[in-house]
Amino acid sequence: MMAEFGPLEQAIMEALWTANGPLLIRELLDQINRGRDKPLAYTTVQTVTDRLARKGFVTRRPVGIAIAYTAVASREEHVVAVMLEALANLPERGPALARFAESVDPDDAQRLLDALTYRSSDINEKREAP
Repeated sequence: MMAEFGPLEQAIMEALWTANGPLLIRELLDQINRGRDKPLAYTTVQTVTDRLARKGFVTRRPVGIAIAYTAVASREEHVVAVMLEALANLPERGPALARFAESVDPDDAQRLLDALTYRSSDINEKREAP
């Protein structure tokens, strides 16, 4: 089951998601400690990042004597996986989907409707193709 991230895990994932490439622990530490009253230790960030790697959320790649970390999935892909897993665990998805549709911001609802309309037309075109 895909659990929610703890606060430090979330901060690490946010840093990796917004990075232009792999990050070393020192780079993660700099980003995470920016604006903090009490800076975190290098080993704390390293331990939590390694734990995220063991859980399959980040990859590790040697860069010289250091290790560079990259998110396995984009933020959007991760959110989709969490949402699909939550839906998969329901015996009846309809009420949750309806409640979700009622709860989202009107602009998001329009984007969702547009995406579903596009998907529906794409599915219909594939069905009609010989």
